[in-house]
Amino acid sequence: MMLSYGFLAAAIVLELIATSVLKYTEGFTKLYPTIGCIILYILCFFCLARALMKMNLGIAYATWCGVGIVVSTLVSVFIYKEGISFLGVIGIILIVAGCVILNLYGTAH
Repeated sequence: MMLSYGFLAAAIVLELIATSVLKYTEGFTKLYPTIGCIILYILCFFCLARALMKMNLGIAYATWCGVGIVVSTLVSVFIYKEGISFLGVIGIILIVAGCVILNLYGTAH
């Protein structure tokens, strides 16, 4: 199970890098960022598929999406200097709470 969380963590990191590179593809008009983005997404989905071999789909996908949303929002605020509203911050807090609750109590035993 711990290996599955390792693959999930790798999928999250790869997805975040791919999403950041996606911004530099300029609508897939720049060759090298486009190639990098595609390769990163392929690796991301490989790792996610490996994580799903031993993990519940709902928990893995919710964690992958939730962490991705939170960190990509933080990247957009701190790296790209894009703003976020107070309600956006509340939304991020709710996403984090949902991911924690789902990981702690999401599977039927």
